[in-house]
Amino acid sequence: MIFDANLLIMAEVYILLGGNVGDKSKIFKETRKLIDERIGLIIKLSSIYESEPWGFESDLFWNQAILVETSLNPHDILHLTQSIEKTMGRTKISDHYESRTIDIDILFYNDLELNSSKLILPHPKMGERNFVLIPLTEIAPEKLHPGTHLKVKEMLQICTDRLKVEKID
Repeated sequence: MIFDANLLIMAEVYILLGGNVGDKSKIFKETRKLIDERIGLIIKLSSIYESEPWGFESDLFWNQAILVETSLNPHDILHLTQSIEKTMGRTKISDHYESRTIDIDILFYNDLELNSSKLILPHPKMGERNFVLIPLTEIAPEKLHPGTHLKVKEMLQICTDRLKVEKID
């Protein structure tokens, strides 16, 4: 068997963008450009949704789900998304809910289930949040969660989050 280094295995990675500080239109556009350049080809994107903050008081957030095709592994993607967040002006990355220029969350990496000290996949709280599920349902309603075996659209139907999420474009 001959190994062909040009034959790359591509992964489908679902990512959620979120932010509520600064010129959100410009920030989202530049963030998508950087993802496309550094991580992989964006092959689908949802509309942009405006949502109430989850877990704290602040200005409204914008959220958008995107599907990226990449040859990178999940930890490399995490490293690059954190670098992009810093490039886009996110000054502090913490475990606390806070206003931010941009937040980039990895929701799914193919059907991988991963639980490391730095990254849990699929994203552990996506099923609790309409601001994640509504844009994700727009681009991947049939995507099956490997842990719960529910489709994204089914997760949205049973989600108990009642915060307002509205499409703005």
